[in-house]
Amino acid sequence: MSSLNNLASVGQVIVVLSGKGGVGKSTVAVQLALSLVSSGKQVGLLDLDICGPSVPHMLGLEGKDVHQSEQGWLPVYTSADKNLAVMSIAFLLKNKNDAVIWRGPKKHAMIKQFIQDVCWDQLDYLIIDTPPGTSDEHMTLLEILKESAKGAVLVTTPNLVAISDVRREVTFCEKTGLKIIGLVENMSGFVCPNCQDCSQIFPTGGGQLLADETGIPLLGKIPIDPNLVRCEDKGENFIAAFGNSPAALAVHSLRDTILSKLISIPSPMDVS
Repeated sequence: MSSLNNLASVGQVIVVLSGKGGVGKSTVAVQLALSLVSSGKQVGLLDLDICGPSVPHMLGLEGKDVHQSEQGWLPVYTSADKNLAVMSIAFLLKNKNDAVIWRGPKKHAMIKQFIQDVCWDQLDYLIIDTPPGTSDEHMTLLEILKESAKGAVLVTTPNLVAISDVRREVTFCEKTGLKIIGLVENMSGFVCPNCQDCSQIFPTGGGQLLADETGIPLLGKIPIDPNLVRCEDKGENFIAAFGNSPAALAVHSLRDTILSKLISIPSPMDVS
């Protein structure tokens, strides 16, 4: 089965990357997907973090099973209206606490299966949450998606250590030919759940510094919000529950900015 078969009905593929773990890459991917759904889009979310799959927990999908059809694996949906489809290695584990201790070839085979054999049906957007860093898994992903991936969103935090790691991610994208849509500065200040004031608990300006240094646009800043953390811990929809919060509004703004940037990026198949 060709990877293009099951991706033929997918509008645009967005890859979410981070230079290091702990910057909230999966949070950005999940909340972006929920924001797109809230705007009426059909969305797929592929969790490719083989060793640390967290997307099912964040969406309240732990314990769900995937099933085979003639077209391939059927993803898990977050609701009956099937506007958010999810696939993750977590759905294939017998126990959520099982460690995935695989050598490279087995990881690569699973990534290929996830991309080639999942029946996504009609999607406006497919968001791919990747492992942190730059590894062989990323190379496998881009080899398969070279004719499908529209671009990458890079996630960082304001501190300089995270920024230095993202510089490596920028180099990776340049060397592999993956277009960078822009940067997202996550954990950009702390929003008080009572007064809604935003306090800067990290050094500020890291995302803008990297944007100025590389010429890559800073797409948005998402503040820390305790309600977002609680919703993801409970598997609840933060965007639906706290849609007017500063963090949710920041995600919506990020969504709109990404969609506007995608218009000017040519399809990989159109680039000679």
